Amino acid sequence: MRSSIFVALALLVSTAQAQTPLTLDKIKANGSMTLAYRESSIPFSYLGGDAQPTGFAWEICGKIVDQVKKATGRADLKVATQAVTSQNRIPLLQNGTIDIECGSTTNNSDRGKQVAFATNYFYTGTRLLVKTGAPIKTFADLKGKKVVSTVGTTNFQVLRKLNTEQNLGFELLGAKDHAESALMVQQGRADAFGMDDILLYGLRASSQNPAELSVVAEAIQVEPYAIMLRRDDPAFKKLVDDTLAGLIASGEFETLYKKWFQSAIPPKGINLNAPMSKELIDNLKALSDKPAL
Repeated sequence: MRSSIFVALALLVSTAQAQTPLTLDKIKANGSMTLAYRESSIPFSYLGGDAQPTGFAWEICGKIVDQVKKATGRADLKVATQAVTSQNRIPLLQNGTIDIECGSTTNNSDRGKQVAFATNYFYTGTRLLVKTGAPIKTFADLKGKKVVSTVGTTNFQVLRKLNTEQNLGFELLGAKDHAESALMVQQGRADAFGMDDILLYGLRASSQNPAELSVVAEAIQVEPYAIMLRRDDPAFKKLVDDTLAGLIASGEFETLYKKWFQSAIPPKGINLNAPMSKELIDNLKALSDKPAL
């Protein structure tokens, strides 16, 4: 009896997914498109001084919107915005609440079973944010310490695995978002915050006193970031990939990179001074959407 119920539920889910219109068809019919943003993923996607989304990924998504208008013939396209977290971003994409996620999401094989990813547009690795002067320089220094990471991120999983496999002996805490994780370090409720290094630099730069925080330890598990899309929608993925390829070919991608990673950015006008990684430079030629394992 229970197995029959499970089969019936699976059929309902499958039917609902099959009936979900493809993204461009949905946008053309509704005359609207919903872009998801992160509230504190500096400099990719975050709230600026005017409480509106801004950032590197957000500007790229703006270029994608321009191409969607052309592809759908909807010059009158209305663009809605939706804040998402590490925990709800995938469900909200799958159920159609959002059409594209403009943030700092890692493209990995596990997520690839649930969603699709465009061309990789950044590469990063897990490092640690600590108070300047703290006796933590490497992951081995975390023994007996409290380490926080944002729930729902690959970093949380990486840290848990690392702690177990290398018997590092730290207590892993979870926070709802990156801002809360950083605050726990600033308030002394955690000794370190493990996250993608570029996000740590962004959080440090936007803090009240950046000099009080430091990014330490060698990066572990370098992973790609990519714009997240619904699965099984090749037309929309091609539009997004083609938009990125066009930005790269024209040099506009590099201009945007310099604007957000190597120039003064809001809200405090601090320069992250983050040059392109070798992995990113290589992928500007390869245009790969290859996931992390």
